[in-house]
Amino acid sequence: MSIIKNVEKIIKQHIIEAGYKVERVVLEESSRKDLGEYQINSAFQLGKENHCNPREVAENIVKELEKDSIFTNINIAGAGFINISFKDQFYIDSMNQLLENLDNNIDKQESKKIFMDYGGANIAKTLHVGHLRSADIGESLKRLTKLLGHEVMSDVHFGDIGRQSGMVIYEMKERYPNLNYFHEPVIGEYDELPITVDDLKEIYPVASEKAKNNEAVMDEVRKIAIDIEEGHPHYTVLWNKIKELSMKDIRNIYDRLNTTFDLYEGESDCYPYIPEVIKILKEKNLLYESEGAMVIDVKEETDTEPMPPLVVLKGNGGTVYQTRELATILSREKRFAPDEIWYFADNRQELYFKQVFRAAKKAGIASDTTELKFFGFGTMNGSDGKPFKTRAGGVMNLIDLMEMVKKITASKINMDLVKEEEKDEIAENISIAALKYADLLPYRSKDYIFDVNKFADLDGKTGPYLLYSTVRMKSLLEKSNQDIKNLKVEKLIGVEKETIRMLLELPVILNNAFETKSVNDISEYLYKLTSSYNKFYAENHILTCQDTELKQSWLALTSLVHRTNLLLLDVLAIKVPEKM
Repeated sequence: MSIIKNVEKIIKQHIIEAGYKVERVVLEESSRKDLGEYQINSAFQLGKENHCNPREVAENIVKELEKDSIFTNINIAGAGFINISFKDQFYIDSMNQLLENLDNNIDKQESKKIFMDYGGANIAKTLHVGHLRSADIGESLKRLTKLLGHEVMSDVHFGDIGRQSGMVIYEMKERYPNLNYFHEPVIGEYDELPITVDDLKEIYPVASEKAKNNEAVMDEVRKIAIDIEEGHPHYTVLWNKIKELSMKDIRNIYDRLNTTFDLYEGESDCYPYIPEVIKILKEKNLLYESEGAMVIDVKEETDTEPMPPLVVLKGNGGTVYQTRELATILSREKRFAPDEIWYFADNRQELYFKQVFRAAKKAGIASDTTELKFFGFGTMNGSDGKPFKTRAGGVMNLIDLMEMVKKITASKINMDLVKEEEKDEIAENISIAALKYADLLPYRSKDYIFDVNKFADLDGKTGPYLLYSTVRMKSLLEKSNQDIKNLKVEKLIGVEKETIRMLLELPVILNNAFETKSVNDISEYLYKLTSSYNKFYAENHILTCQDTELKQSWLALTSLVHRTNLLLLDVLAIKVPEKM
């Protein structure tokens, strides 16, 4: 239980002793610092429940609170707002608890088994800037959810089947007609792939352009795609080799973003479950024909907007993306029995997921106890307010954006202090921090404008600023060469106390982020905490302080902010370099 949560429990007991029944007490940061550090608003609800004046209730509560030695400056404002502050000893004791274990500042939740689907990269296609938000938001919320005590399973859910497989195999056949994948019978081993990752990145767009401009090519692409879905032996082997090549490249990019998954599965992994899905839908008479396709009605009486049916089978009986989505849900139910399944995707996919979720519930594919949740996100935009693009007007490749940011951040740091062999790694860490922090700073569902020069700056609300400050804290602690032990100081200075108060707010910040499924509060908190500490650092000469006990308290505060920064930067999946 966090320190503030424990104080709320203490206050609740005082209210009970004052003669009132109360379920929960919330200690809120005061909007009037001249009246107190925190305020309690329980008197209003209690006055209503007990048919008496809230001011009278507040006065009775204050009499009980005054008996407790941890409070000071207890007063009543207005109609019944109770303002309180804490004595210095409370903050000193709190620091000691946190020095012992930072978990004393985290409220663990009742554990649930949560399955998270984010990433969404497509095999044989280049990752673009739109994939960044899915990776960053999904990864940070996975880490936060684990920190709060939940069991988490994550899946990248590759798009590894469908039209793109037909296009890539078609173009391979055009370029390398002598490969034995395209001939019967195949004697001996299959040929090695004659292409690299760079070749693959060029093959798909070329094939796509051909198919778009030539119906005969598109027909051949469709035929190959169907052959692969139906298990064509040679095409399947070739496609699996292409998948392996593409997945290795995609995983390298995710690794650079410090994004990992428990499962690296794709749409095709659900194929064994598709027959069961179709059987369930047919047995429950949920399928009916509409415009040549088999669909399931997902309308509900409370709908105020049109809700189209979900297409499940094509006119020829073939599966579609929606079929595979339902089969994937069934797969996850049978293999992992999660309490909740979370999906992270672009805001524009909200209707699609609503349809899928309703179909899964209606058919019993998802159990009554499994919650299916969609969390949409906005887009990263350029200075023109439109989705980030290249100078040529196309969607920018993610790797190109990463390299551009890396080049700019490298020009802003003093590389003279860094060994030659360390420069690239440090530049990489700083550039990824700049990208990720900028991406996570806005509320999840909001669009935002990415300004490379702004977010790569070492000053201001940026990833590099947080890294630089955190590295400096570590350096100061190492130079002090002191073991931070139990504090014995009696008083704290103003800025010091303000920073400790901010540290005590951490559990509220974490819980809010979990409730909203957005880490923007954590990103803001990191900046405010770091800035508060930097103000304290600028006003006090920590290493040269002659008062031993005071110096130790300053070093303790440095240690706590440093450890909290490391904890939260890890939640955001931002690596901290050894030096900058």
